[in-house]
Amino acid sequence: MKELIEKYMKSSQEGHAQVEPKRPQEIEQEISMLKQEVYILQKGMRYMLGEGTGNMTLDELHALERYLEIWIYHIRSAKMQIMFEEIQSLRKKEGVLKAANEFLQEKIIEQNEVFDVGPMIAGVPCPLNIQNEIFQF
Repeated sequence: MKELIEKYMKSSQEGHAQVEPKRPQEIEQEISMLKQEVYILQKGMRYMLGEGTGNMTLDELHALERYLEIWIYHIRSAKMQIMFEEIQSLRKKEGVLKAANEFLQEKIIEQNEVFDVGPMIAGVPCPLNIQNEIFQF
């Protein structure tokens, strides 16, 4: 374990030693690039919100249009994926409900057969009307 820790310490010290400090000129170039990128992003956000579109160049308008088309494509793709998953879920629910419906239909048929067999138990059908002199009108 000690060897592993020593090996790690050596490699981490070598890694720090290999990093060269940047020169001031490189740092200033990186700062100016980052400032330019921030400016472009802020300008893009203003355009997205509808502010300052009157003074956009044709190239900027084309770029904005391309970005909007890409975003619409991604939004529609996400929407279609969600709808597809919802359809799949509804199909599964439909299958479960159909199976439950069939099961319940079978139970109803079985219970109706039980009630229909009752009068036939003795092998002689029981008449529903009683033929008697008392009930004649």
